[in-house]
Amino acid sequence: MWFAKGFGMGFAGRPRKRLTLPLLIFGAGLGALCATSSARADFRVCNATQNLVGVGIGYRAKAGWITEGWWHIEGSTCKTLIEGPLSSRFYYLYAEDAERGGRWDGPINMCVAEKEFKIAGVNDCVARGFQRAGFQEYDTGEQASWMVQLTDEPATGGAPAAPAPGTNNQ
Repeated sequence: MWFAKGFGMGFAGRPRKRLTLPLLIFGAGLGALCATSSARADFRVCNATQNLVGVGIGYRAKAGWITEGWWHIEGSTCKTLIEGPLSSRFYYLYAEDAERGGRWDGPINMCVAEKEFKIAGVNDCVARGFQRAGFQEYDTGEQASWMVQLTDEPATGGAPAAPAPGTNNQ
């Protein structure tokens, strides 16, 4: 389930060439779907690439900010990072391609570690012995479930495509 040893913060610990790897985000648990199916509530990440990917997630808990990782997700598979109905509206994701060195990141700085981690707080990462990585924010709109799909397909015209109804495309 967790990211394997030796596959950790080679990730966020060293500078790497950033690939143009947009995230496609699909909100699950839409009203019509919930009414007609027994869909499970959770936060899932699907890896639509052919490469192994390491993923970390951040969120606000009652006690404050938390970051957790590493989950390792094989190509063309999905993993559940948070089981059950989502308790926060905003979640933050950082992922790296283990084979090509690209990453899916964003402007929100949070703490990560080289090996399996669960870190309280997002300030003073380096001073506390962690690395700092840029996470992408996802507004789940208070949905009970959410799915992020990691792809290596570039967006058309240098900008994200228009989202289909019920999805958020970034």
